[in-house]
Amino acid sequence: MNILVCIKQVPDMESKFKVDGAGRWYDGADLAWRMNEYDEYAVEQAVQLKEKTGADLTVLCIGPERVKETMKKALAMGCDRGVHVADEASSTKDPFSIASIIAEFAGSKSFDLIFTGMQSQDRGSAQVGVLVAEMLGVPCITTIVGFAYEGGTISVKRELEGGVKAKVTSPVPALVTCQLGLNTPRYPTLPNIMKAKKKELVSVPVADLLKAQALAETSALYFPEKKGGGLVLEGDAGDLADKLIRILKEKTAVLA
Repeated sequence: MNILVCIKQVPDMESKFKVDGAGRWYDGADLAWRMNEYDEYAVEQAVQLKEKTGADLTVLCIGPERVKETMKKALAMGCDRGVHVADEASSTKDPFSIASIIAEFAGSKSFDLIFTGMQSQDRGSAQVGVLVAEMLGVPCITTIVGFAYEGGTISVKRELEGGVKAKVTSPVPALVTCQLGLNTPRYPTLPNIMKAKKKELVSVPVADLLKAQALAETSALYFPEKKGGGLVLEGDAGDLADKLIRILKEKTAVLA
């Protein structure tokens, strides 16, 4: 079995963000970087499947040189090798472009399963995994919170709105996007961290894989405007209704 897991390096969400000079993305200076949280669940599930089946597991990440540090964590968790798609401008690419890079790499590798996070914590499009599956012509199951593999078939649980879960089965090859709570990602042990340093980690220029033109671009990035605070009403339901109607008459023309 041949498995691919795709990860992204994102800023720690506790970082203090500011818009960059171009006004189209956040300034990466002085930020702490980590693996996208959703991708940690994808790596853990891929490693568990590798341990069960003896599969070969590759981790792929697109970005500048610094993403190799995040890839080393995936290698220490149990991935066999890493493929770094070197791209200093990865943050400017839309989900379609990112997906086309992954699909171009995966197209000739005959992966039985591809794991991705449900979405990235910075862009949050939740589109890359779905687009990769479409480009490769394989089934895609999103937002999985349960996973099992047996005899060439995967059985997964999907999280739907309202806390509802749906069970879905699919033959491989297939792609799944992983939701929070799918598993408990392991902490790399010191021996595995040392072993990861000896694992293969190759870099591929993005120009070798990018064959598609972007369909969208970010024109501006800005913080939400600060607005006035809310008003909390207390009292009996009947009194609250009268208070609310009076406030609406004073503040708006809704009931005038």
